[in-house]
Amino acid sequence: MPKLRPLFSFAAVLAAALMPFAAAQAQENDTLAKIKASGAITFGYRESSFGFSYLDGNLKPIGYSLDICNRIVEAVKSELKMPAVEIKYQAVTSANRIPLVQNGTVDIECGSTTNLVERQKLVAFSPDIFRYNVRMLVKADSGIRSIADLQGKTVATTSGTTSFRLLREADRGRSLEVTNLAGKDHSDSFLLVESGRAQAFVLDDILLAGQIANARNPKDFLITGESLRTENQSLMFRKDDPAFKALVDRVVSGMMKSGEMEKLYAKWFMSPIPPKGININYPLNAETKDAFANPSSKGI
Repeated sequence: MPKLRPLFSFAAVLAAALMPFAAAQAQENDTLAKIKASGAITFGYRESSFGFSYLDGNLKPIGYSLDICNRIVEAVKSELKMPAVEIKYQAVTSANRIPLVQNGTVDIECGSTTNLVERQKLVAFSPDIFRYNVRMLVKADSGIRSIADLQGKTVATTSGTTSFRLLREADRGRSLEVTNLAGKDHSDSFLLVESGRAQAFVLDDILLAGQIANARNPKDFLITGESLRTENQSLMFRKDDPAFKALVDRVVSGMMKSGEMEKLYAKWFMSPIPPKGININYPLNAETKDAFANPSSKGI
């Protein structure tokens, strides 16, 4: 009787063929292995998210988010038993931050990014480091105090943010006619209002507060209108990397439980900060207090 040849299913053959690719993908997403091999980590930073991630007078990236990332690097050195890890910096914008994390250019984004469930399909997030409301910045003498007052006006948003979509969703059924003008970064969007090209700038209220504090005449501007949504800000890194996420979560949650995060908050949002010694003066809100008490990277 002839011997029967073993039968292989198509699925088994396909799985075997894809194994090298899967292994390569897993290695590519292993941030700790990448740091170990290169001796360096790359921070993504924003140039004008005042208080969170911005450039000081010497063009050095500084801020609340970057300080948290520096603590993460200390944990990485301990985990990998490395005496030193070089920190490299890569400027990012609202438009390119996610692709730069995905393609490995940036290892962790230390900026001002909202943790959205839809973004979790592309990247991973730390526990929330800040929670805030999306509102609008206007000139104090503009007479604009609510969404309805924007009828026929031009509204500035920063390219790559969700601000204009939130404005449209809040206006559902009222047929508000507004023109959207996009700035390349938050300072550019603020300039659109300051110069009169736009009548309002919609963004996270804490970032708007930073722009006002840094303005030539802060009293000329105010934050007003209904909250379009309460959002949660997190650090961002590659997904499908459980070891790095576990380390990030451990560090961030530990800082919250120890009280270190609240001290860091006071340093950047309730004290004079470089380069001009300006105080954003944004007291810790109830939403952020809850984030510190109950660390979560659930997303919205």
